[in-house]
Amino acid sequence: MESIKDMFAKIKQPIGQSKAASSATPAKKPAEDQSALAEMALKAIHDGVVITDRAGTVRFINPAAVTMTEVGSPDQAIGLDYGLIIKLESKEGRELPEAENPLIQAMKSNQPLERAEVILIPTKSAKRIPIALSMLPAEGLSGNRIITFRNITAELEEEGEQTEFISTASHEMRTPVATIDGYLTLALNPQTATIDERARGYLTAAEKASKHLGKLFQDLLDVTKLDDGKIRPNLEPVEMTELVRSIANDYITRAQAAKLTFTFGSTEPVGFDPDRRLDQVVYGFVDVNFMREIMDNLIENALKYTPAGGSVYVNVRGDGDRVLINVTDTGIGISADDLTHIFQKFYRADNSDTREIGGTGLGLYLVKQRVESMDGRVWAESGFGEGSTFFVSLPRISQEEYEKRMIAVNNQKLQPNPVVQPVAPTPAQPVAPAPVQSVVPAPVQPTPQPQPQPVTPTQPTMQPVAPIRPTGESAQSPPEGVRLGLAARSAPEGGPLSGSPQTQTAPVAPAPSTPTINNNLNGEAK
Repeated sequence: MESIKDMFAKIKQPIGQSKAASSATPAKKPAEDQSALAEMALKAIHDGVVITDRAGTVRFINPAAVTMTEVGSPDQAIGLDYGLIIKLESKEGRELPEAENPLIQAMKSNQPLERAEVILIPTKSAKRIPIALSMLPAEGLSGNRIITFRNITAELEEEGEQTEFISTASHEMRTPVATIDGYLTLALNPQTATIDERARGYLTAAEKASKHLGKLFQDLLDVTKLDDGKIRPNLEPVEMTELVRSIANDYITRAQAAKLTFTFGSTEPVGFDPDRRLDQVVYGFVDVNFMREIMDNLIENALKYTPAGGSVYVNVRGDGDRVLINVTDTGIGISADDLTHIFQKFYRADNSDTREIGGTGLGLYLVKQRVESMDGRVWAESGFGEGSTFFVSLPRISQEEYEKRMIAVNNQKLQPNPVVQPVAPTPAQPVAPAPVQSVVPAPVQPTPQPQPQPVTPTQPTMQPVAPIRPTGESAQSPPEGVRLGLAARSAPEGGPLSGSPQTQTAPVAPAPSTPTINNNLNGEAK
């Protein structure tokens, strides 16, 4: 990137201008040579290069850019708007609106675009090319802009393999580290071990290192899960001010213990005045768990790198169509050289202050990763010894949109689980009783005034049962033929017995106690 910038800093006339149009005087020949050499170099490199004027019209395109964009030839691209050639999608394959398109925003603001990983959509084929995109305003070239992009397919594949290795190694190492930590805890517990003070100092240092190692492995797992797409943000409508306030409230005690002034949205300490509320209400569409990770890392860093007597300030406000969160501290600050690298994986500023404080070097990378997964942006403003301010910018939604999304969320939560309703039997298909063990009832004494009750069969077919003779002088036994007829009768399988024409009773389930036997046989004998 720097070599391209150096090339164009030496160019004194627009790329593509014919030699005939330039002066033939010997004084200008070095400029002609430099222009020709620069153009030759641009045609030979593998990175795509497109040069536009201030209005965005293509004035030069090198062969690598022609191949990746599939425009056919340089002549077919010259004079077109850059947006017709360089069509972009997000890394997730989502269409980029103008407000989220990094190239459009950089071209509009005429500010350099350092690097944006996006997907290039060729004009003729359906393939997608992951690229690293940059834009540099060319000084002294009448407002020309230099757009460069590089195919990073191989880099992403290699990065994916590294991510898989880190994830596997971190997962496997967590178990032995947890075991070491557990035994160290037992050794330091007076109820489980007896050690002298010198040994306690050694074990305390070992326990501290073990916990640091465990935190490193956990951070690695969290980072790699989002890198390889195993975790996706679960977005929901949220009132951002109260969300950030609730997270900040968890750090009040810690800030007081560190003798720091901790404020939120005002000059008053967070949580000291529970009735205080910000005037501005800001709505967002975010992953609440991601937001907690983001704010935890930023606030913990602010508290950790701010000496006693300093201040930490947290605020949320609306900035047009964005939600802007800032975490400001009066701590040791960050040098200009370190400021461009602090969001890189494993990067830590190397000075005496940071070496004493310690850290994994993954916290800010995790913040950047989580913010960008929600279509946001994070950056820092600082100077060494001047404190730091970290900004998080996220998409903002209107109150109307928030209410609509909340209705959808609440409806989804209130959706009842499907319940299987029992099917009622139709009259033509009576329900058969549940199968029970075949038990021959013992003879029982009839009541003084027996009531006729239909018998519900306990088996698919009725078994003959010997008649029960009641005690008493007036009791009469039915004739033998009647008893045989009753024994021969049986209800259809699964159905009740047929009674006399004068008796119309619905079948009922037998009582749970001793079964009742019908002794009124006169009606059946007719």
